[in-house]
Amino acid sequence: MELRQLEYFVAVAEEQSFTRAAERVHISQSGVSAQIRQLEREVGADLFDRSARTATLTVAGKAALEHARVALAAAGAVGQAVGEVTDLIRGRLTVGMVIGCTVTPLFDALASFHRAHSGVEVALLEDNSDRLVEGVRGGSIDLALIGCATATPDGLEALTIISERLVVTVPADHPLAKKRRVALRDLDAYPIVCMPVGTGLRTVFDQACAARGLRPAIALQASAADAIADLAARGLAVGILSASMATRYTDRLVARTVDDLETPALLALVWKNAHGPAVRELLVHSRRALSG
Repeated sequence: MELRQLEYFVAVAEEQSFTRAAERVHISQSGVSAQIRQLEREVGADLFDRSARTATLTVAGKAALEHARVALAAAGAVGQAVGEVTDLIRGRLTVGMVIGCTVTPLFDALASFHRAHSGVEVALLEDNSDRLVEGVRGGSIDLALIGCATATPDGLEALTIISERLVVTVPADHPLAKKRRVALRDLDAYPIVCMPVGTGLRTVFDQACAARGLRPAIALQASAADAIADLAARGLAVGILSASMATRYTDRLVARTVDDLETPALLALVWKNAHGPAVRELLVHSRRALSG
């Protein structure tokens, strides 16, 4: 008894036709008939009643059908198990990271994954969040750490790592530093330095301004928090950063929360629903490393 015979048997039973079953398994009808005859000889009973226009199961055929399905499922599970082990022995993962990211625990996750599965080749690339999301959706990127304005981008699963408000950063002698309360409208009088379009931080800022009919002057753009802080410290523009980013520059910048900029900027790990064993393993390491 061969697996292909069971496959043909199940196909005929489900299609109730040797012709349609042959089309389904991509061989000739005579080939399907011959294999079913061979199977019937081996089990010692007719499996189909061929007297009518449709192929209907005999009592013996009905008794055999579920067992045939179980056998095919078991064979498929063997192949899947071997495939998963193979993927973890000599697979490949492409991991994306938003430009200017300072969350080094992701590197810890990659290192621990590499120690556990040294045969898996890991490629790391930087890009803006919008392009990383499209890469994950399209399958060219397996997993990505992105900045975003919503917890879960459409069509993806996500694990939120950081959720925090944006702040303005200015030197101590700047007029905004002397204000106890700052609103988005207060920024209209000053040039802004912010991250580029396509990053989560910029998306949150732009959406908040648009909702209030404001068009701030984005005079400068920089992908790294250090660059934004350096430009703001020199008085060239008001810097827009997340609260945790701003804490690194308290020696030269004053941070003020914007009262009407309440939507948080998120840093999240995103992946597709149908991910393979290597991605599942990397998620385990990532959750462990990023949980702090």
